[in-house]
Amino acid sequence: MDFDRSREMQARLREIVPGGCHTYAKGDDQYPELAPGVIARGLGCHVWDVDGNEFVEYGMGLRAVTLGHAYPPVVDAVRASLALGTNFSRPAAIELECAEAFLRAIDGAEMVKFTKDGSTAVTAAVKLARAHTGRELVGVCVDHPFFSYDDWFICTTTSDAGIPPSTRRQVAGFRYNDLDSVRALFDAHPGRVAALLLEAARTDEPAPGFLQGLQDLCRRNGAVLIFDEMITGFRWHEGGAQKLYGVVPDLSTFGKALANGFALSALAGRREIMRLGSRERAQDQVFLLSTTHGAETPALAAALATMRVYADEPVIEHLHRQGERLRRGIAAAAEARGVAGHVFAFGRACNLLYATLDADRRPSQDFRTLFLQETIRRGVIMPSLVVSYAHNDEDVDRTLEAVDGALEVYARALSDGPARHLEGPASRLVFDRRW
Repeated sequence: MDFDRSREMQARLREIVPGGCHTYAKGDDQYPELAPGVIARGLGCHVWDVDGNEFVEYGMGLRAVTLGHAYPPVVDAVRASLALGTNFSRPAAIELECAEAFLRAIDGAEMVKFTKDGSTAVTAAVKLARAHTGRELVGVCVDHPFFSYDDWFICTTTSDAGIPPSTRRQVAGFRYNDLDSVRALFDAHPGRVAALLLEAARTDEPAPGFLQGLQDLCRRNGAVLIFDEMITGFRWHEGGAQKLYGVVPDLSTFGKALANGFALSALAGRREIMRLGSRERAQDQVFLLSTTHGAETPALAAALATMRVYADEPVIEHLHRQGERLRRGIAAAAEARGVAGHVFAFGRACNLLYATLDADRRPSQDFRTLFLQETIRRGVIMPSLVVSYAHNDEDVDRTLEAVDGALEVYARALSDGPARHLEGPASRLVFDRRW
């Protein structure tokens, strides 16, 4: 497999772009040396790099491309919108149309504000919660890896250079599925907690009563409950995880799958809180979201088209079915290769991750890199096992073939060490959490 053009372009990118990319999770240090460095195009769940190599892809743009690359109904809607202009001095008609469609899809939302990325939407939710409560402290779930690139969250990671130490005092942690840790948080900071922020689910399902218990504790203590639905929204359920689990937060944020990879995210929630950013009353002084490109019309057209597909076709069912096929196939291959305790898929079927454990069954970046290397060598890019509506049975079968071949190498590396099989250094974590 030839990557010569990728290598040349990667070197040029590193010279002019910090880290060689605009999203850390896409960086060179996240992948093995034997990997495509620059992608030229995608169609469905297949991508081609600049050297012409073809791959079945998982992860799909960090979980944003849920229908598939260049999905025709979305592309057609965007193409039609381009002929009408993309940005105006007053709201475009499509802003109303998209807002109404979104609020129909998300039962618990009474108002919505669009912006461009998840971090911006989540930070805006935190600002609203602080304004609504008159409090500063935000409780974040320490078991969930990422909420925002803004200082108030990054201060909880090991990549916190440049952030004033005082910022760290504005955040406290609690554990997922652990109401006692939430009670302890409120007890330790009486009258100071503005909000609790978490993903409604990630790799574990919420324990019976956990989400409802969070809501009850927030109401009892005067705090705002915020669900980050960047991943769960339009993947767990058409109406978000809040619809699936039957617990409506005060505020929630959506993105990624909302516009099938186009830059659009949303902050939504109770009118009483959202209207603080409306400027309808003299006391409404929250400068909430005011971005030049927040309601850029092609992204709204993409969102409308995406929501129509979800309404008309069995997208969610397909994601779960193909995810389950992957989970079962990987388990069978790992059992056959004698590595069942070292490599396995976990999480909800529509959003699978996988573990790569060393000979002592500890998480290993060396073994993760080796597994990635060997699946890439066999035509599959899988930083995760996140499927799209475009992954058909043939794609899954091809993936399981690649996994089986990679596991044969993995089994040998458990005996003689991964270094003998790696072509370059191990990949790195973007950051560690300080909790």
